[in-house]
Amino acid sequence: MDRARVIKDTPEEWQVTATTTPFRGNKTSVRTDDVVMPDGAVVRRDYQVHPGSVAVLALDADDRVVVLRQYRHPVRHKLWEIPAGLLDVPGENPLHAAQRELYEEAHIKAEEWRVLTDVYTTPGGCDEAVRIFLARDLSEAEGRRYEVSEEEADMEHARVPLSELVRGALAGELHNNCLVVGVLALAAARSPALPGGLDALRRAEAPWPARPFEA
Repeated sequence: MDRARVIKDTPEEWQVTATTTPFRGNKTSVRTDDVVMPDGAVVRRDYQVHPGSVAVLALDADDRVVVLRQYRHPVRHKLWEIPAGLLDVPGENPLHAAQRELYEEAHIKAEEWRVLTDVYTTPGGCDEAVRIFLARDLSEAEGRRYEVSEEEADMEHARVPLSELVRGALAGELHNNCLVVGVLALAAARSPALPGGLDALRRAEAPWPARPFEA
């Protein structure tokens, strides 16, 4: 590989000659674009349009991660996950959304927040962007617990050692995208191979070009 090459994703937008929206759902929709390829051919691409999401890897003083177990109908599984939720309001500050989700799903607050990583979940068929936060210095939230319903009514809660989640992800026992990416990213961030450790992670209000937001 060319040592001078910078390995970094870059924005680019190919010409679209036609667009339709054959399906609109409550939170997402399906869009069909006719896209001009580099050789001049025009091909049709169908993809899900998604508002974006946030997820929270909440790490306690005993190096345990706050996880939830929830039924996910499309894959017919109960999955262990980290607290997460949609960016329901256009331009919503993702840190505020993450703090809300941690409160609603786990009744926890955190004093220290950093950006762990940003990902596109399935860029071949969906434009969903997720910002995964690292939350530390945890404590019980004040006030009444958030009332849950539907799939969340059957939700289980646990605190699991980070090392056990890393093992489970690599063994193929854990499959939720945000959980797997989050625990492996945290393990990598604490590796001696990366100078600075967790202090080198981006601040919680770092820009997010995939989902621009108001400060």
